[in-house]
Amino acid sequence: MKAKTLCLRIGVVLVLVAIAVAAWVILAPPPAKPIRLDAAALAAGSSPFSYQNYAEALKTFVNDVGMVNYKGLKANSKALDAFLAALGALDPKVFAAWSEKEKIAFWINAYNACTLKAIIANYPIRASVVGSLRFPGNSIRQISGVWSALQFRVMGEEITLDTIEHKRLRAQFNEPRIHMALVCAAMSCPPLRNEPYVADRLDPQLDDQTKRFLATPTKLRIDRDKGVVHLSAIFKWFGDDFVKTFGTDRPARHGESVRAVLNIVGRSLARKDADYLAEGQFDVDYLDYDWSLNEQK
Repeated sequence: MKAKTLCLRIGVVLVLVAIAVAAWVILAPPPAKPIRLDAAALAAGSSPFSYQNYAEALKTFVNDVGMVNYKGLKANSKALDAFLAALGALDPKVFAAWSEKEKIAFWINAYNACTLKAIIANYPIRASVVGSLRFPGNSIRQISGVWSALQFRVMGEEITLDTIEHKRLRAQFNEPRIHMALVCAAMSCPPLRNEPYVADRLDPQLDDQTKRFLATPTKLRIDRDKGVVHLSAIFKWFGDDFVKTFGTDRPARHGESVRAVLNIVGRSLARKDADYLAEGQFDVDYLDYDWSLNEQK
């Protein structure tokens, strides 16, 4: 009798496990489509490295406020694909001889170009039942493994977007303004510039990106009546990255990383707002992140 009861219980457990697995297969997001380049793109990418093809793609499919025509880009990705091929073909020895600013510009451009490719490879984005409970149906968050699993060829190595951001840019360079330049294809991300980043203009480009990013109330909102400064969640996630360059003792009311963030934010604001941030008599709150696709309507 006991053996029969035990077998029954095991059978029930196995049935429940099977149901759970089946439900996950049905409801979970589909795997991301692998990134592949055709022979023409690979041939174009074998030329001496330049940003010419990337510049053409940005100028054609990204408008002045950083919104992307993904439908058009998917239909005509020749220039973008040629640039991606060039990323893969670049000799690491050539890269090693570049200046720090050249390397930072390269990795920012690589990240943003690979993100564009990830979107159009999976466009129109198919929402999963599970994913739609947390994120918009057209969100990059619906693409399974987009940052941690989807691989792109850069300098002969297969790497992910996470590798570019965290193990190349953040780990190897002290340049926190990259967080105003890396665009993860969401509305709460910084706007995508419709030009490549280049070494001889990198500082003004990053400064301009910071000002553009902070110019909208979805990224920064100062509420003097309630005594609250609302910041982008990006500053919550990566606040520590700003300390080395923008660290300060003021305002003492706030912690080290918040002070550093308020310092760089204040530099991009009008004097009245900058002075208010420097005084520090307010609470800090972080805005909800809009993961909707940064797509032209």
